[in-house]
Amino acid sequence: MPTLFYEIFNKKIKLNSETIRKFKEEIEKLYNELLEEKNIDNLRVLRNKLEKSLKDNKKKKNYKDTKAEFKEIKAVLKRLEVTIEEIESSQEKIELVDVVKKVEDRYQKCSEIPEEKRKKYKRTCIKKKKIKYEKELVKLQVELLKLQKHIKKSGEKLLIIFEGRDAAGKWGTIKRFTEYLNARWARVVALNKPTEEEQTQWYFQRYVKHLPSGGEIAMFDRSWYNRGWVEPVMGFVWENDYKTFIHDVPHFEKMLHESGTTIVKFYFSVNKSEQAARFEDRRINPLKQFKLSPIDQYSQQLWDKYTLAEYKNLSKTHSKHAPWTIVNSDDKKKARINAIKHVLNQFDYPGKISKDELKLEDGIVLTGEEKAKALASEINTKENLFA
Repeated sequence: MPTLFYEIFNKKIKLNSETIRKFKEEIEKLYNELLEEKNIDNLRVLRNKLEKSLKDNKKKKNYKDTKAEFKEIKAVLKRLEVTIEEIESSQEKIELVDVVKKVEDRYQKCSEIPEEKRKKYKRTCIKKKKIKYEKELVKLQVELLKLQKHIKKSGEKLLIIFEGRDAAGKWGTIKRFTEYLNARWARVVALNKPTEEEQTQWYFQRYVKHLPSGGEIAMFDRSWYNRGWVEPVMGFVWENDYKTFIHDVPHFEKMLHESGTTIVKFYFSVNKSEQAARFEDRRINPLKQFKLSPIDQYSQQLWDKYTLAEYKNLSKTHSKHAPWTIVNSDDKKKARINAIKHVLNQFDYPGKISKDELKLEDGIVLTGEEKAKALASEINTKENLFA
């Protein structure tokens, strides 16, 4: 690394027009040497150091006096960025492993295993339906990585809210979303009950600090909609506070939308008997007992009241800028696949697979309007949720 560049970058020398001019000459020389060698790694390092140096010096008092000279440095940085892109695009593409085919290769067909050995090989002797699911899931997880790369590069913000009935499969779906994503740019937010301090704050305040920044994906495992589903049913909120929430939340989400945040709101729906079966599995399975909360025991007893809360929430908080998407999760695997497809369908990104491969399955995904209309034919919509 040239001496002057080192001294400037490490703030060992005072900047003026003369030192900046010499600085530019050293950068140009180094740039040409690295370009001749096509040394992409050190070109990236040079770019990063230049970006940081420009950013740091912009804060200094004498920046205005040397603005013209720094403008020339910016021009070099721009050429450097273009060069890096050209070298990257001209490099030979790596032949990627077919991860979808590897799923199939992992298993042995049941028909090829002798009857007497099938119990021994039951982890590999597997139904075609299971293989099909795993292959499709892996394919979609590759697409999620492409989407994350696009969001990171473009600086977009994605907020995914996972709501729904207890035991509807929200967490299992989130796990499939995040399995291969870079955790630096994809966060799961699962807040505990509000502290005493948070209870004195504006209701949305505790959630705001967890919203996605540019280039990030934030996934909320339950959200501010606790006030719309659980709190009124369980008696944790006064009617006036509930009405304020229902009035305010569309405006709050509109502000998020106008700030450049893409909002995806999922509501996972499960039928009553399937929910009961899943609760029983949680009760007796030590790996799933942590999911069983004290409130879960009331989910079956208060099924109709939760349905009323579901209707009121969907009908009043479904909007153009933040619509509800209902996922029928009686079949968890289908719910996961279709939820991922729905998110992928909200974006255009490089290398995206065909529309046919992202087509949603009939009967699995509904709009909030469709679900509210269906619920209106099943319940008394005028019933007071707080009676």
